[in-house]
Amino acid sequence: MGRPSPRLKSALVGLQVDNVYVDIDQPEMAIMDGSSAPFVFLMESAGFVAQSALKQYIRVKKAVTVEQGDKSASLLPYDGFKVTFHIDFQHPAFKDQPSSTSVEVTPEMFITDISRARTFGFAKDAEKLRAMNLALGASLDNTVVLDDTKVLNPDGLRYRDEFAKHKILDAIGDLALLGKPLLAHFVGVKSGHAVNSLLVNALLADPDAYEIVTEDMSVQAELLTV
Repeated sequence: MGRPSPRLKSALVGLQVDNVYVDIDQPEMAIMDGSSAPFVFLMESAGFVAQSALKQYIRVKKAVTVEQGDKSASLLPYDGFKVTFHIDFQHPAFKDQPSSTSVEVTPEMFITDISRARTFGFAKDAEKLRAMNLALGASLDNTVVLDDTKVLNPDGLRYRDEFAKHKILDAIGDLALLGKPLLAHFVGVKSGHAVNSLLVNALLADPDAYEIVTEDMSVQAELLTV
């Protein structure tokens, strides 16, 4: 059994699917187009079934923050699920991009404003990564690639703030490791998978920082098949 990607986990959270079994017959899931959109399409095509079981949430009661150098991630009390991300890349392609993006995560918002945001990387790093046996499948078909001055993808960006929105997409997937949907406001500052994982661990390590709450949800969904 392989490891689900953050993009798949993000799609499951974004569509509010919380009862699903994923079976992977390879070490890692395929990158697809670098976003969650293919998984959203497959799940919507397969369909969902409502369940009568009570839905449980993790509700954050007090702020929890982790820092690593100039990177940080926080979970704040919030009545809903909101994600804010701040990026800071000293590169010409980012100069016209919003440095901060904030979204209220609902299925509709996830599908239209988050799911299509692709992973991104720099052409100058490609050879170094391949020498480490990493990013072997990366291409302009599944990655936003930048040279020293611009985006190389012929079709450009899918969103004006696609870079920040992909970081939001990744954070949503990383928070899925908590095992239950969140009632909280996540704020990331230049954080990535490692820092987000530290935040998950920090929250779970402090029983006073959260509580499990149950809500009767008649629209809970179980993925039938993919």
